[in-house]
Formats: sequence, structure tokens, C-alpha cells
Amino acid sequence: MGPIIPVILIVLSLLALLAMKLFKGKSDEKNPDLTQAQISANEFINVKDIRDRFLYTRDGQIIAYIKVNPISVDLFSQNEKEQMCRTLTAELSSSRKAFKFLAVSRPVDISPLISDYSNLLTKTTDQIQKQLLRNEMMVMSNYATSGEVVERQFYLMLWEKYSEGIEQSLSKRCYEFMSKFESSNFRCSFIKEDEIIRLCNLINNPAYVHLEN
Repeated sequence: MGPIIPVILIVLSLLALLAMKLFKGKSDEKNPDLTQAQISANEFINVKDIRDRFLYTRDGQIIAYIKVNPISVDLFSQNEKEQMCRTLTAELSSSRKAFKFLAVSRPVDISPLISDYSNLLTKTTDQIQKQLLRNEMMVMSNYATSGEVVERQFYLMLWEKYSEGIEQSLSKRCYEFMSKFESSNFRCSFIKEDEIIRLCNLINNPAYVHLEN
């Protein structure tokens, strides 16, 4: 019996190794690797490419974005507000194609203000003023890191079915939309690649999203 036991153990070990290889092969077929996971993430957000002023989707669409700069109507009279609404409504009513209006929140860039405070701090000799500036810089830095200071940004999203040379037609449509808003004193801009990427992050990336009540 003595010599048989080592042989049985070797056979069992080989069978175990074979079973592990077979199981691993099936698991690899079912579970994608990291590269496949990244591809799946790209498919989830439906982005194929971003070039210049356009976003190209995997389902054959081309998208352009217009940023609409907000204006304060606090000092407008009721008649002025109603006139603005009537003008904008009349302008948009002529549009026969679908579009989307996006409103997203993002942290305010307070780095210019912090830079100004730093310059004042280096120039002043008043100890009380220095202390006040340091306290203000600390408060503003806490606001920045906590994400409490946010601003609303507004975008128009226009799209077409992709075909060769469609970019020129979509650009013309975007400029027509911009003129509709500018007739009501809204300043607009045709955003490009870098800002399109930031907008996609604000919409799809949880690390960039600001949660609101």
C-alpha cells in the first residue's frame, strides 16, 4: 500500500491542476479583462471620438454644444422679463429639429481671487491686514475643497445623423441657434474639444458631479 499512496496523490494533484485550468478558461470567456472593461465603459457613455467642435457617438450621431452665458434679471422690470420671454419663444418656435438644454453645476474657479489675496499679502506691512487676508484665504480654500461654491452652467446640445461633410451643416445650425439667443441679449459660444471633455465629465463622471438637493 505504501508505494500506491504517493501515486494516487500525484494523480489527484494533476486532476486538480487540470480542473483549475478548465475553470479559468471558462471564467476568462465570461469575465472581460481590464481592457475590455474600459471598452465597455466607453460604450456606456456612447463616445467614439471628440475632435475640434464635435463629439462623435458610437451609434452614428454627431453632436455640437453651445454654451449660453447666464444673465441676471434681478434688476429687470416685469415688462422687460416678459418681453425677453416673448422674444426668445418666438425665435425658438421657428426651429423644427430637436435639441436639448443642459444645466449643470461645477465648482467655481477661485484661483484668481486667491492669487490677488496673495499679492496683497506680500505687499502689505499692516499686521492686522495680513491676518485678515490669511483668514480669508483659508476660508476660500475650504470652500474650494468642499465644493460648496458652485455655479450653474447652461448648454444647448444639437445633433445630426453622421454623414460625410455633415460638420458644415451642423455648424450652420449652431450659429443660427446662437443668433436666436443673442437676439434676447444672451451671449453664446461654440465650445471646443477641451470644454466638451469637461462637460462630459460633469455629466458622466461621479468624481466631477456636484450633488444638489
